[in-house]
Amino acid sequence: MSTIEFNNLLSTHRDFLQGFAYNFTRDHEDANDLIQDTFLKALRYKDNFREGTNIKGWLFTIMRNIFINNYKRKKFQNTITDSTDNLYYLNASQDMRYDGVTGKIDEKDIRSAIGDLGNDFRVPFTMFIEGYHYDEISEKLSIPMGTVKSRIFHARKKLMTQLADYR
Repeated sequence: MSTIEFNNLLSTHRDFLQGFAYNFTRDHEDANDLIQDTFLKALRYKDNFREGTNIKGWLFTIMRNIFINNYKRKKFQNTITDSTDNLYYLNASQDMRYDGVTGKIDEKDIRSAIGDLGNDFRVPFTMFIEGYHYDEISEKLSIPMGTVKSRIFHARKKLMTQLADYR
C-alpha cells in the first residue's frame, strides 16, 4: 500500500476516532491533539499494518496506548515523594511553580554537565532529549540501536551522578 493510499485510509477514519478521543480527554483541543498523535504514530509505523486487517482496531489501540502513556507521564510529573517514614505520595497542585532564578541555575548546571559528557554519549543523549527516536538516532549516527540505547543509558547515569545535589 502506498503512502498516499494509507493517508487516505487514515483520513476516512478521523470521525470514528474523534468520538473515542473526546471520551478519553473530555476536551475538544486535547482530543484533536490525541488524534494528531495517533495519525503521526500510525504513519511512522505504517509498515507494521497489514492490509486486510482491522484498521479501526489498530488505530484505536494506538490511540489508547498514547493516551495511557500521556496520562502516566502527567501523573508521574505531578507526584512528590515525602521521605518520612511512611513514604506518602502527594499530588502537587497546578499552582506549584519554580521561580525563574532557580530554574536558570539548574538549567545552566544541567547544560554544563551534558557538555562534559564525551562525544560518544553527548550526541545520542542530546538527540534523544530533542525528541529523536532510537531508530532515528541509530540511522543518523550509523551505529546499532543497542549501542544508542546503551550510550543514552550511561549518559543518564553519569548525569545523575554529576547532578546528585539536585535530588
